[in-house]
Amino acid sequence: MSSEPYKRYRETVFEKLQKAFRQEKEIVIASRWIANAIANGGWIYTSGTGHSHMLAEEIFYRAGGFARVIPILDPALMLHEDASGSTEVERREGYAKKLFQPYTLTSKDVFIISSNSGRNSVSVEMAQIAQEHGAKVIVITNYAHSKSVDSRHSSGLKLFQVSDIFLDTFGEIGDAAIDLDGLHTNVGATSTVVGAALLNAIMVQAAAMALENGVVPEVFNSSNSDVGGSHNDSLISKYKADIPML
Repeated sequence: MSSEPYKRYRETVFEKLQKAFRQEKEIVIASRWIANAIANGGWIYTSGTGHSHMLAEEIFYRAGGFARVIPILDPALMLHEDASGSTEVERREGYAKKLFQPYTLTSKDVFIISSNSGRNSVSVEMAQIAQEHGAKVIVITNYAHSKSVDSRHSSGLKLFQVSDIFLDTFGEIGDAAIDLDGLHTNVGATSTVVGAALLNAIMVQAAAMALENGVVPEVFNSSNSDVGGSHNDSLISKYKADIPML
């Protein structure tokens, strides 16, 4: 392995991506659920707390992304208003119920939730609530980290244990992957890059499956292309009432 730290990080990411993409069964199953949701008029709900909220945003209003995506993004659980405060909020039992109040999940829907540790109460309860409403729950998590820590939810459960299927990002315990002499902790988190790659792979496979079944999924174009603006405007007009964040 190269001694240059950036090359070590590159090689570490490549190795984790290779491992992640060996989860072929899980990728295909998750893709099939999403394709079925699209075919049956369902929705793709998605969420995440802390840095994992970026994975919810990754598939929302994205060039090449499905239009029927509803992200559940709460400022108190994100980083742009009170980063340290979000750490406290994601541990609160009962908070997840508030997040679902504007939405009505059904068995036609899929809920994708990402959490590196999978140990905090909000993520666990969001998955539980989605399952109670019959939605399929797909989890993106760091299995090694999750197994190494205790749940912060009173049930003792972690996110991968309340999923219908979970995909492992194969991250290090603590996420950061590169050790440097003279520094007391590692640098270079990998959860976002691997999680985003897995999510996009699932969406690509789901689109192909939908087409095989005779369903043409509604997909956003790039708003910065010459043809993307008018195409996207029609989708925004169609779904703005259902997805206020549009």
